[in-house]
Amino acid sequence: MEQFKFSKEEWQETRSLIADIKANVGTYLLEYDIESLERYITNAMEGGNVHRDVFGLNPILCALQTAKIAIDEIGLKRDGILAILLYATIPHDNPDDTHQDDINIDSIREKFGENTAHIVHGLVKVHTLYKKSPVVESENFRNLLLSFAEDMRVILIMIADRVNLMRQIRDTQEKEAKRRVSEEASYLYAPLAHKLGLYKLKSELEDLSLKYLEHDAYYMIREKLNATKQSRDAYIERFIQPVRERLEKAGLRFHIKGRTKSIHSIWQKMKKQHCGFEGIYDLFAIRIIIETQPIDGDEQQTHTREVMECWQAYSIVTDMYQPNPKRLRDWLSVPKSNGYESLHITVLGPENKWVEVQIRTERMDDIAERGLAAHWRYKGIKGDGGMDEWLNNIRSALEAGDSLEVMDSFKMGLYEDEVFVFTPKGDLFKFPKGATVLDFAYHIHTGVGNSCVGGRVNGRAVPIRETLHSGDQVEILTHNSQKPKRDWLNIVFTSRAKSKIRMALKELQVKDGLLAKETLERRFKNKKIEVDEGTMAHTIKKLGFKVASDFYQAIAEEQLDVNAVIEKYQEVYSNEHNNTSPAPVRSAEEFNYENPDAAITKGNDDVLVIDKNLKGVDYSLAKCCHPIYGDPIFGFVTTGGGIKIHRMECPNAPELRKRFGYRVVKARWSGKGTSQYSITLRIIGNDDIGIVNNITSIISKEEKIMMRSINIDSHDGLFSGNLVVMVDATSKMEALIKKLRTVKGVKQVTRI
Repeated sequence: MEQFKFSKEEWQETRSLIADIKANVGTYLLEYDIESLERYITNAMEGGNVHRDVFGLNPILCALQTAKIAIDEIGLKRDGILAILLYATIPHDNPDDTHQDDINIDSIREKFGENTAHIVHGLVKVHTLYKKSPVVESENFRNLLLSFAEDMRVILIMIADRVNLMRQIRDTQEKEAKRRVSEEASYLYAPLAHKLGLYKLKSELEDLSLKYLEHDAYYMIREKLNATKQSRDAYIERFIQPVRERLEKAGLRFHIKGRTKSIHSIWQKMKKQHCGFEGIYDLFAIRIIIETQPIDGDEQQTHTREVMECWQAYSIVTDMYQPNPKRLRDWLSVPKSNGYESLHITVLGPENKWVEVQIRTERMDDIAERGLAAHWRYKGIKGDGGMDEWLNNIRSALEAGDSLEVMDSFKMGLYEDEVFVFTPKGDLFKFPKGATVLDFAYHIHTGVGNSCVGGRVNGRAVPIRETLHSGDQVEILTHNSQKPKRDWLNIVFTSRAKSKIRMALKELQVKDGLLAKETLERRFKNKKIEVDEGTMAHTIKKLGFKVASDFYQAIAEEQLDVNAVIEKYQEVYSNEHNNTSPAPVRSAEEFNYENPDAAITKGNDDVLVIDKNLKGVDYSLAKCCHPIYGDPIFGFVTTGGGIKIHRMECPNAPELRKRFGYRVVKARWSGKGTSQYSITLRIIGNDDIGIVNNITSIISKEEKIMMRSINIDSHDGLFSGNLVVMVDATSKMEALIKKLRTVKGVKQVTRI
């Protein structure tokens, strides 16, 4: 493998940067740090782990440039600087090779200590986050980035690295990569720098982004600023001169400077106000920086003096120039949530031009310019959320040095109740901690949630109840036959998902209830029973249901047998119409017989095989079609978990398949068929003398067939009736039907 090489110019700059870094942080380095670092980088280069990036930049040189920014602008010390340089030696060609990353970090931990390894590990984790191809411009990604980094120095290093990268890619020919890097600088890194009070770096990121993304706008504003610079400087001097004299007379120590707005700020204002460059009047601000003498050993007294001298300067300026009271901004009494302290006033200067004046001390200016604070004394003041307060507190850690113990207290406790997860396309969603794959499915779409059967988290198949973690990439698996279940309410964590599940269950209940009602009405019609609504309402109450919807749901879930409902209905109807006594015997034309000794017996040889090869499953025979051994059958999974066995020719089969196809399973008979099953035969014929005796005689002579009951009605010379017998298989039943059809006067014998 070819060894990475420096160009002559790169090597010269590298030596210069190393000398500069040694001069600034040399006192913080341990005795063997430089020697170990040089050996580590050399080994990485010889091992082929160091490669130029998409812009052709030297990663070692870039790391040194980034380290210089981190020292000069942020104030990082040993651990942070070493982490920047060591991270450049870790190969990132294969983001899935986390084992190799672990080996590298273990090696860094051994040579440079836990603190440095901890920061490098955070940088590696953030790099893997980018490999998920996320929608980086979202606020959620910024939050996820912070939670993933663990150590705030990772974010500070990333900001410094992006500033350096933006400086280096000015002349690159890689236009698409340059555009992507610039957009990220604008909507991701600049806001982070702003929240941390790194205003100088924030302005540079914004200006360079504008320069690369909106070239014409940037250079138009820059040229106009250059063209007006002489007159602007002259005006600033006319404004400052009398102020300077009055401040000196008051005995204040200070210095004054004029600050022109950044090009990016001017462009944003032009777009917001829909005006040209000439329409922006506050192109610059005058900054009065008070050189307050500290009171030794008394921070509170020093701060009091700072505030007093700032207000004294304010009084002098407003005595000289008319202030606009609506534009007073007092960030001395209550600093901004990011630690910014200053007084802002707008006054009417010479030539009736409005001028913004900022008054602050040197310490406050250092905070505003570089994001470094001497003290964070306003922790009780709430900003615009937990993130701001947490980011602000980082200032204390920066000043305290590079101690991991100090930084640990600022880890990402803010997001302990939230997780951020990706879709396969890189979209990012926020969930409360404890959310599951099913929550994610319902967040995407109600239909996706209702049909969810599981998911893949980071490529691994998981059930719907799998808990999500920050950084997970989640793909939802669905199936058309899946339907929401009541126990899903115990799986989901978010109220949004619970609400959608309840709605889906209600819709399913309505559908199932309608199907059950249709089934019941059809069975009444088959038995030629006219349904009286009042009687049906009483029947429903007699069966223990307060509302009809629960009654029909019980039928749909097969908790209530349709035949039992019909029997109960007839009983209630008879009671209501005072028709409780048996109907009178209509001569010999009507025949009823019940055999109390006949009962269903079960042997052990006829076993059902359900769903390919499952045996020993809890099942029961459906009462709507009375299947027997030898019938073509199928299984239907009930809501209680058991299986009902139906005949293929069951009158309810078409509806069950149509509406509940996902609950239908294959089934077949196995074994020898020794159980006894009840079947009902419908017989129609001429009402000839002795016909009943002939029918019962045939049945009594059949082996392994027992008659349970016979009920025959005769009308106008014709009879019809139901014959219930016990048989052990369809073959016996078919043989019996054939013989019964030979009886004189029998016209039709059918199984029902």
